[in-house]
Amino acid sequence: MKILQVTNVDFSLRHFLLPLMRGIRGRGHEAVGVCAEGGLLDDVRAEGFRVETVPMERRLDAVAQLRAYRALLALIRRERPDIVHAHMPISGLLARLAARQAGVPRIAYTCHGFLFNQPGSPLRRAASLAAELAAGRITDVFLTVSEEEARDARRLRIHPAAVAVGNGRDPGLFRPDPLARARIRHELRVADDTVVVIAVSRLVRHKGYPELLAAMREVSAELWIVGERLPTDRGEDIEPLFAASGLGPRLRRLGYRSDVASLLAAADIFALPSHFEGLPMSVIEAMFCALPVIATDISGPREQVVPLETGFLVPPRRVGPLGAALRTLASDPDLRRRMGEAGRARAMQLYCESDVVTRVLERIGIG
Repeated sequence: MKILQVTNVDFSLRHFLLPLMRGIRGRGHEAVGVCAEGGLLDDVRAEGFRVETVPMERRLDAVAQLRAYRALLALIRRERPDIVHAHMPISGLLARLAARQAGVPRIAYTCHGFLFNQPGSPLRRAASLAAELAAGRITDVFLTVSEEEARDARRLRIHPAAVAVGNGRDPGLFRPDPLARARIRHELRVADDTVVVIAVSRLVRHKGYPELLAAMREVSAELWIVGERLPTDRGEDIEPLFAASGLGPRLRRLGYRSDVASLLAAADIFALPSHFEGLPMSVIEAMFCALPVIATDISGPREQVVPLETGFLVPPRRVGPLGAALRTLASDPDLRRRMGEAGRARAMQLYCESDVVTRVLERIGIG
């Protein structure tokens, strides 16, 4: 069989869909990636996968989306796939519509977060719900990464058989690694007894950076920021927040890195105080690396973090509780160790990449 894996940008294809493409190929089928062109596709192509590019846009622009739809429709008609598996809200909508128009036998969708659950105007949220309702009618297999959004899909009648499949990472790659810890800290000239808080995400406001930077002012620790702002990211530039953080040399901006597993192994606490999420992969990576996790009590992270056992859940957009959780962990190495070990054990039960890939491929009809 030929399966098209369709998403919006190269970041999503490289970090979220590549394991699925490997699983499809490992089962003797052809996997073709589809998204907008980008530098991260080099990694995918280096593994021998074919990636077809279309002019995907993450912004709500009718002309741009019509252009993307037409390109998708032409591509699907040319490729004649057995399955189209779509991802992300806008690209997922367009891919499903194009697949239906082209007569694809099986249409699957994985929801990585509903737009109507995110902050925005009532009109934008209503339009998002209407689009999901319409697209759900032409979706054969409806998957979500979080249990909460699977319940939303069923409750709101987006799809009667929506199923959560989770997210996963390789525990052999993301793991406690004393050698990597020593090497990274030596490279960055950070003493072994310095407490390091790490955040790994795109540099956008809704990842909670205003609150994290403010909370860190009262914490005796360094803050490592791993990630960058994507060219397609919208919203205000948050660079002024970093410049005005007042953290001085305690703030390290590490940019986009391909050695995230090593950086996590070199840190002590993981923080993701997002305003909204699907089921964040970065939390899973941190759990596998035996880091205690501080996240916000929102859909997604509250399925991952067990409060007072594997980390802390704090209210979104609140500096005080976030700072208190950071100070508690920064001052207690034994608590960090216990929570980190419990987090890795939980990740091994729920978030092993091979198990997640198997669940997804079985659901979409690949044995």
